[in-house]
Amino acid sequence: MILVSVDDHVVEPPDLFENYLPAKYRSMDDAPRVVRNDNGDDVWVYDNLEFPNIGLNAVAGRPRSDYGVDPTRFDEMRKGCWDVDARIGDMNANGVLGSMCFPSFPRLCGQVFAEAKDDKLALASLQAYNDWHLESWCGRHPGRFIPLGLVPFWDIDLTVTETRRLAERGFHAISFSENPAKLGLPSLHSNHWDPFWAICEDLGIVPCLHIGSSSQIIVTAPDAPFDVTATLQPMNIVQAAADLVWSPVLRKYPRLKIALSEGGVGWLPYFLDKIDLVYRKQSEWTGQDYGDALPSDVFRQQIITCSLDDQVTSDVAQRAGTENMTWECDYPHSDSDWPESPEVTLAGMIELHDHVIDQITHKNAMRLFHYDPTSHRALKDCTVASLRAEAAAAGVDTAFINLRQRAQTMGNAAGAQQGLLTPGRD
Repeated sequence: MILVSVDDHVVEPPDLFENYLPAKYRSMDDAPRVVRNDNGDDVWVYDNLEFPNIGLNAVAGRPRSDYGVDPTRFDEMRKGCWDVDARIGDMNANGVLGSMCFPSFPRLCGQVFAEAKDDKLALASLQAYNDWHLESWCGRHPGRFIPLGLVPFWDIDLTVTETRRLAERGFHAISFSENPAKLGLPSLHSNHWDPFWAICEDLGIVPCLHIGSSSQIIVTAPDAPFDVTATLQPMNIVQAAADLVWSPVLRKYPRLKIALSEGGVGWLPYFLDKIDLVYRKQSEWTGQDYGDALPSDVFRQQIITCSLDDQVTSDVAQRAGTENMTWECDYPHSDSDWPESPEVTLAGMIELHDHVIDQITHKNAMRLFHYDPTSHRALKDCTVASLRAEAAAAGVDTAFINLRQRAQTMGNAAGAQQGLLTPGRD
């Protein structure tokens, strides 16, 4: 088995902008930086605002009884959340060959920069993030990551310029909003975004629409428990899928591929049946025109989906199609099955033929995102078994541990000495 995850998350290290933001911005009071506040939490400070909860549910390595929206300090997380060398160890322990990592502090598609008052600092910070992501995150371990960039979507001309710059640097994926209208911008139905779709189609770049990248999630009632939100999270992606199908985007740019990230696949058979039914019954008066095709045909050709913990049964595979279906790990969030992803993934696909499993677990991702790990390591060294052997030889520990209790016991000074607080120290 070979696993390539198209949806994981990185907790940005505290020194990111110190190393990559141009000097003239680095000295500004508004420049992004990490401080420890009066509550003892590590927070990002940027644009005269404090951004709490640096971890955003980075709970890998904790027992499920200890899950929550925490951690709020670097010494409460597994080092693999923010340290790339340790991340490789955690990937190996989980048998994961390749990973595409969405941001945490900038939010999923860079909303933090879009909301800032200083546009020039925002653009410089966004570009600093992209350069760090390529050079210090992906570049430190060639062949192990799929670069994922951000664009200044608050300005369409800047968006196109940065997209071109990213393509020249080797990016084939860009994080974009599932619903820009919720961010106060034109919707997916508007032609405002046409220059962006066009350049992505021309350069072979995949816009990745992650759930929650509209800065909103479905909430049924103010007093609804978290379980309701967790259950309905994929519905954000269903809404984005409906927008894309009935917008002009897919028909106007037939070579464009768009990824629906962290949305699951179990809903696809119903959704594909429904859009075809709507088309047959309503298109004469709504004016939708797919020519000789059906909406479901175009969806299967152009939309990339990904499975996490929903079962890919033979019925789902047959009705939804697997040519553009991928897999995700979601490390280090609470939805992840780390460090047992191979076992859980295989159990969910057990009805499928081996070649279909291979498509979903790695081959589609390698093709769609132009990812070629075999240029850096032999295929026999890419398997779950081989990677786990590397982790065992390196002594990667996957045992559950209460990181907050450990940090409190060691104290902040001892924690820093052990490399819990200082990125890059062993």
